[in-house]
Amino acid sequence: MSHRQGTRARNALWHLFFLMGIVSMAWVPRIPEVKAHFGLSDGGLGFVLLGSTCGAIIGSQVGGRLTHTYGSRNIAGVGALFMSGGLFMMGSAHQILQLFTGLFVMGFGYVMLDITVNTQAVAVEKILERRWMSTFHGTWSVGSFVTTVSGGLVAHAITPQLELKAVAVIALILFVPGIYYLLDGDADGHKGDDGKSEGKLSFFDKTSLPLWAIGLGLLGCLLPEGAASDWGGVLLHDHMGVGKGADAIAFATFALAMITSRFLGDHWLSKYGPSRTVRVGGYFAGITWGLAIAIAVPLSAHAKIPAVIIICIGFAAAGIGIGPMVPAFMNAAAKVPNVAPSVALARVNIIGLAAFFIGPTLTGGVSQLTSLPIALYISVLLLIFTGYQSRVIRS
Repeated sequence: MSHRQGTRARNALWHLFFLMGIVSMAWVPRIPEVKAHFGLSDGGLGFVLLGSTCGAIIGSQVGGRLTHTYGSRNIAGVGALFMSGGLFMMGSAHQILQLFTGLFVMGFGYVMLDITVNTQAVAVEKILERRWMSTFHGTWSVGSFVTTVSGGLVAHAITPQLELKAVAVIALILFVPGIYYLLDGDADGHKGDDGKSEGKLSFFDKTSLPLWAIGLGLLGCLLPEGAASDWGGVLLHDHMGVGKGADAIAFATFALAMITSRFLGDHWLSKYGPSRTVRVGGYFAGITWGLAIAIAVPLSAHAKIPAVIIICIGFAAAGIGIGPMVPAFMNAAAKVPNVAPSVALARVNIIGLAAFFIGPTLTGGVSQLTSLPIALYISVLLLIFTGYQSRVIRS
């Protein structure tokens, strides 16, 4: 495989990760409006968000096997179609069940596409002989930041429904050129299922145990990421009295910090090693975010601007810490011996990416029983746990 083809695929991956960030986060700045439109409580919103969780779990297993059988480029197109279609369904929803179904389809497509692009990323790193995984995920964060900021800016001009449908149609068109320039089945190592053991993996055995350990690490960083994205606006709007549009500043700060850390992540991972980078990031993010919530929420009743600054510092710390974690765990999973990368990524996605979608649901359920600020401490504790779990990628 030539260096030129690897470079072309690298550029295509930047394009695709960027679009994935836009589509998956397009509705985040409009969540408070959607929540109010359907008259949902925190617990009700958490239940609706369970739709994306179910889609992610099913999509991870279907996507991993299909990628190994038909090649990552072919399945990337299927994932893009489902992902964009799910977002369009969300924008067209008039009933809660329709919104739930749209989230299911989007979660299903997102995870399928995520498996394929990460499989491609592993192959590109081998061809170009350089770390790129964190930078790829950085472009995802750029996309999520762009859609969060733009969604807040247009909140007073267009409805959430119109915005989601427009993003879905435009993104589906833009997915096409990125997928076209991905590596083919010969280059990504997944051209057909030839019956080799690398394509088959038992649920629990000696080979799969390292993947479950890596999956737990992903859970500890992806669940907080999902909670920050879907509940940041609700925290500021409902619990700190911040107005519509401006309530997106928490996740925008989180996304901007994650962009920074992911573009620096490949350097950190090379210089300090994956284990140390994840360990320091987990402890720093968890402790700082937890302190910020404890101080800012009660302070907002007396001094709103200082409270917003403090809570944004907490969200920024979470973004900086989480940034390099996902690339570190993904790379570790793809390099587990005797397992095809797509199959390994699908297995860790059972826990990891499912947690990204189930995090908002869990947060909503605990919030219904207690309060949202208390529920967010689940994410705080999980980040500290991820710092501890960094030992599983020490090698």
